[in-house]
Amino acid sequence: MSIKVLKQQIPAADYIRLREMVGWGSPKDEAAIQAGLDHTLFAVCLEHEGLIVGYGRVIGDGGFTFYIQDLIVLPAYQRMGLGSKIMTELMAYVTGICPPGGMVGLMSAKGKEEFYTRFGFMERPSEAYSAGMIQYIRRQESYD
Repeated sequence: MSIKVLKQQIPAADYIRLREMVGWGSPKDEAAIQAGLDHTLFAVCLEHEGLIVGYGRVIGDGGFTFYIQDLIVLPAYQRMGLGSKIMTELMAYVTGICPPGGMVGLMSAKGKEEFYTRFGFMERPSEAYSAGMIQYIRRQESYD
């Protein structure tokens, strides 16, 4: 099977399709998604016979804080080493520009932690660090 590794961004429609196909769901505001993708620091997509089958990106400040986001491989293409191909490209980008003392983070799906440890990631020990936190915005609110 010939899979092309492309260091490029994908359109919002492909991003939405990938997320839906792996069961993640996605915000429906395509313009907002495209704006977010346009601000990505670095992206990798995998293509097979013209179809995007994998994707991952790096977001962050571009200086000393980076974040691996949206590592996706379609179910029919999983367990073929494609996630590792994406991570290898993403980490090569980060380690190529991140200075000593900089940070790269990610949020692992439950049960996928071991995959990321192969790339040098570790779970934050609760006694040394506070818990990671997240908030999903459901509707616009005023914070006056």
